[in-house]
Amino acid sequence: MARVKEWLAGNKAAVVAVVLSLLFLVANCILLVKDFYYLSLLPLGALVVALLLLRLETAFLFMALCTPFAINMSLLQGMELSMPVEPMMILFSLIFFFRVLVAHNYDTRILRHPVSILVLASLAWMLITACTSRMPWVSVKYFLARLWFVVPFFFAAAQIFKDGRRIRQFFWCYAIGLVAVVLLATLKTLGNFSDLQTLHRVMRPFYNDHTAYGCVIALFIPAAFYFIFSRKSKGWSRLMFLALFGLLVVGLFFSYCRAAWLSVLAAIGVYVLVRMGMKVKWMMLGFALCVGVFFVYQSDVLYKLGKNKQDSSYDLAGQIKSISNISTDASNLERLNRWASAVRIWKENPLLGCGPGTYQFVYASYQRSYQLSVISTNSGNLGNAHSEYIGPMTEQGIPGVLLVAGIFMVTFATGVRIYRTARDTAVAHTALAFTLSLLTYYVHGIFNNFLDTDKLSVPFWGFTAVIVALDIYSEKLDTQRKDGDNEKALV
Repeated sequence: MARVKEWLAGNKAAVVAVVLSLLFLVANCILLVKDFYYLSLLPLGALVVALLLLRLETAFLFMALCTPFAINMSLLQGMELSMPVEPMMILFSLIFFFRVLVAHNYDTRILRHPVSILVLASLAWMLITACTSRMPWVSVKYFLARLWFVVPFFFAAAQIFKDGRRIRQFFWCYAIGLVAVVLLATLKTLGNFSDLQTLHRVMRPFYNDHTAYGCVIALFIPAAFYFIFSRKSKGWSRLMFLALFGLLVVGLFFSYCRAAWLSVLAAIGVYVLVRMGMKVKWMMLGFALCVGVFFVYQSDVLYKLGKNKQDSSYDLAGQIKSISNISTDASNLERLNRWASAVRIWKENPLLGCGPGTYQFVYASYQRSYQLSVISTNSGNLGNAHSEYIGPMTEQGIPGVLLVAGIFMVTFATGVRIYRTARDTAVAHTALAFTLSLLTYYVHGIFNNFLDTDKLSVPFWGFTAVIVALDIYSEKLDTQRKDGDNEKALV
């Protein structure tokens, strides 16, 4: 007995741990028997709260890791959250604000950066239009959700990425979760080639449909390709990035998401233009010219597109041909229907719009019978305006879409400028890789919008923060220097 007492006295921590573990197991068994499932998660919740309070940067990476596995759950009537990530984002944002107010240790250069100014202006305008919304409560909830996406993964991330190692860690944290989902979805795909509709749902419940799934894969492909050849990737690290890239390409192919395919091709094309030395202003002017030509000759273009009868198909050639089918392809027809309805709503209030997040609740009465497709609905259960540009225009008016486009253009221009002026070639190539990754979303945003979801907001705002952090914390060449050797080193 004396020896037992002596052992207990010398191993108090182990004894306490065992006792608490036994109590935890007993409590969980009781809660499960009594059908109180949620209460059994309280200890895990307490652990997460402790992590947020004590190790905020680790919590930031943990949220990125959890995001691909998050599932939407209805906690209260009319309130749905992505669990467990969104509650963590809310708490992270509150703790981050508190720390900034108390410690005054936030780098104000981030707030003065042009991208940050546009993000803040966009949030301010969203709040204004929420107050004038047709459905103020819906718009306020939408604004708050955007706030807890942006605060952790843009404003906090930009400072966290001051340590360059955090960029790669953030990338891998989300990528690990994405790899698991891609593997699972690909295995499901291999046994369902005969049914295209089933192929569009194999990524559930983690991603709502194949468009969001394909979009996030496309977002990661340029950065994953860069890391293969990064001078910091050696041995097993390089093999892991190579395996990741290969798996993402397979996942992209089997996503059967045409917009995602186009976005990757666009990134490749822009990469060629950047390497050729074309200025950003000429790229943007060329894009604007193409849009202008389309509107001038839209009747002829739409006539030719209307003759295409190829519907969506699991056959690659057929799927590619269906991209321009606006006569029989249900997905394309429904997208045009949503766009036309959005424009009609916008015309009623071109300055303030109908209110953030309200489109899906008000668009039904703006549809026209001759534009309906076989998948049209009045319930708003098939998403929003299906465009990252038309959606904000409808919900927040002209200033809303101008601010969104401004964020995209300034971020892109900043990334290309870093590539061409950074003293460290690793910084330059990292900036270009993440800029091209973001470009895939800018292109995909023409056809879909996902920034109201955690699945895309986390990597999108995180990658945008990478560009801002590289611009602020990396040394740059004097743009007026005419040093041929240094210029060659950047390309």
